Amino acid sequence: MIRLALRVLLIVLLAAGSAQPQTPARRLATIDAVKQFPGFYHLQNVLIRGELADAAPRLLLRADEHDVRVMLEDGVATRSGPVEVRGLLIDVGRLEPGDPRVGSYAEGRDADRWPRPGEELIVRASGVVQVAAAPSTPSVRAIALEPWKFDGQRVTVVGNFRGRNLFGDLPGAPGKSKYDFVLRGAEGAVWVTNLRPKGNGFDLDVNRRVDSDRWLEVTGTIVRDNGLVTIDATKLALAKAPQVTEAPAESAAPAAPLEPVHIVFSSPTDGETDVTPNGSIRIQFSRGLSQPSLEGQIRVSYLGAPRPDAGAPPSSLAFTVSYDAGSRAIQIKMSQPLDPFATVRVELLDGIKGFDGGPVAPWSLTFSVGG
Repeated sequence: MIRLALRVLLIVLLAAGSAQPQTPARRLATIDAVKQFPGFYHLQNVLIRGELADAAPRLLLRADEHDVRVMLEDGVATRSGPVEVRGLLIDVGRLEPGDPRVGSYAEGRDADRWPRPGEELIVRASGVVQVAAAPSTPSVRAIALEPWKFDGQRVTVVGNFRGRNLFGDLPGAPGKSKYDFVLRGAEGAVWVTNLRPKGNGFDLDVNRRVDSDRWLEVTGTIVRDNGLVTIDATKLALAKAPQVTEAPAESAAPAAPLEPVHIVFSSPTDGETDVTPNGSIRIQFSRGLSQPSLEGQIRVSYLGAPRPDAGAPPSSLAFTVSYDAGSRAIQIKMSQPLDPFATVRVELLDGIKGFDGGPVAPWSLTFSVGG
């Protein structure tokens, strides 16, 4: 009990310290990752490794058979050979035509030919640094930046336990098991799969931030899949926080607010009639959710039902909720069949979050039950 209390106190103190203004860390990424998850990286400070290529009138950063357009800010020079490019990742289709952040991209382009979200990405580079050959000893940073060099290899790395992406370090989840967790180094992060975070002297909960003060040594095989990098673990052990870590992140511009999460599909649809009383309700989102944030943030009620107090919201009907991370959808199952011919409202209240902390705006769905 004393040990648990000390750990809780440590987390509280860390949280209090993080409330002070800080320079946000940049996100280490690959070109493949930013193309697979453009909404996650949009308007985020990124660090990407590759080689610059002049494909006039464009300047491209290339790595692992992928490329992304680069626009150099004033005073930033291009360099040959392997480089690390840091800057702001822009998904042009998520901005309005004429937005000054896209620079010369908009010149001569009609608004009706503006790209769709995810179709055209740009890195506004604030720095380009030449790098040496990949280190012989793998680290979380090296794997995050150049995973193709370690693909299929057995590695051992040390990192900070971050639960089931509780801090939004990565843009998606591998969905291998309920014990998948994120391991973060001084910079960069990877998913760890195949083993529960439990062993000699530790049993960590992937859904609790209180366990994020622990460091683990992970041994396993590097696997890449659709922009995500995972370690298929075969061995876990407690480790000490490194005294000398990798180079800290350089200063970066303040991070933009996180993109909101949108509802992309529902069944029933809003205004639908003759809905079966025994059916379930399914709602799909544009990005994955933080599952704990669903607790107490969903209400299902009958329109016109008596309210317990004047002005109070209607009492919620009894139901259960399940979340499928693979399809980014929740399924609501009513504990009892809905009343025939009743009008039902489903509400998502303020407080539901995406896995990266992005907000889900309050939303409601109304439908009518059949006979």
